[in-house]
Amino acid sequence: MKEKITQTAGRQQLSAFAPMFAHLNDDVLFGEVWNEEAIDVKTKCIITVVSLMASGITDSSLTYHLQNAKAHGVTKEEIAAIITHATMYVGWPKGWAVFRLAKEVWNEGTPARTEKDRYQNSIFFPIGEPNPYGQFFVGQSYLAPISTKQVPVFNVTFEPGCRNNWHIHHAKSGGGQMLICVGGRGYYQEWGKDPVEMTPGTVVNISPEVKHWHGAAPDSWFSHLAIEVSGEDTSNEWLEPVLDTDYEKLQ
Repeated sequence: MKEKITQTAGRQQLSAFAPMFAHLNDDVLFGEVWNEEAIDVKTKCIITVVSLMASGITDSSLTYHLQNAKAHGVTKEEIAAIITHATMYVGWPKGWAVFRLAKEVWNEGTPARTEKDRYQNSIFFPIGEPNPYGQFFVGQSYLAPISTKQVPVFNVTFEPGCRNNWHIHHAKSGGGQMLICVGGRGYYQEWGKDPVEMTPGTVVNISPEVKHWHGAAPDSWFSHLAIEVSGEDTSNEWLEPVLDTDYEKLQ
C-alpha cells in the first residue's frame, strides 16, 4: 500500500492563532501536494531540500526534511552529490551550512528514522516509554508523564491498530477521566453506543461507572492526553478486550 503522508503540526501549533495557515499546511501542503502521485516521495524530498537550501533556510525545518529524505531512501552518497550540485547554483556558504546538517543526519552511528520517530516529529508531547499497563492493551502503546503534580496528566500513544480493553473508572464521588487528542487519529466508544472518531483537538469527557475503550484507528498512530479527575475512592477496572470483529469495522 502506498504510504500516505500526514501532518498535524499546523493545527497543533497554530489552530487558534492562524486556522487558515494550519489548514493550508496540514491539509493542502502535506495532505494534497505531498500525496500527489506524479512525483514519488523520494523525489519530493530532494526537491524540498534543494528549495530550502536555495532560500537559505538552515534551521530545524531543513533538518526535518533532510531526515525525511533519508527515511525515504536518499543515501549519504546521493545527498552529498545533491548538495554539491545545488551549491554550484545557490552559493558556497549555503552548501557549507547544509553539509553541516546533512553530516549529522547521515551519521552512520545514528540509526535511520523509524515510523515512531516520524510520528514523534509530528506531535508536541513526548511519546514516552512502553506502557507499563500494556497487558490491558491489544498492540503496542506508550506512556509519557506530562505532569505528576496537582492534576496528573499523561500522554498515551497507540501504534496503528492498538487499543485498550473495555474498562470502567469507578468512584464513590467525582472521578472519571478527560481525553484530549494531540496527534493522529483514533476512536472512543462507550458500551452500547457508536464509536466517536478522535482527531487533534477532540475532547472526550468520561463519566465514572461508564464502560468504554479508546485507541488508534487501524491505519494511524494516535495520541491523547489522559487527565484523571479527582474523586473519592477512585479505582480502575480492566475488562475484556474489544472484539476484533467490532474493531475491524472501523475505518
